[in-house]
Amino acid sequence: MQSIDLKKLTIATLLAIAATSAAHADTYVNGYTRRDGTYVQGYNRTEPNYTRNDNYSTRGNYNPYTGQEGHKPRDEDYGYRGNGYSRYGY
Repeated sequence: MQSIDLKKLTIATLLAIAATSAAHADTYVNGYTRRDGTYVQGYNRTEPNYTRNDNYSTRGNYNPYTGQEGHKPRDEDYGYRGNGYSRYGY
């Protein structure tokens, strides 16, 4: 009986971890060449969503790939209150 409860707890924990990591997923952008011939190296970024608050470049956040702290304003700085819409169009 106790081993069944432990199995359920383990499965629930693993599912919670998987859901959390999927919610904060990163994506890799391949390098490309601009029209003017400049090559832009590939980079990691957060998945696009309806807020800027979880982007690496947002104030209070940290980019683990570059070691830089965010500097751009948070959504609240513009009066955004989390209604599912953003003035940024995403």
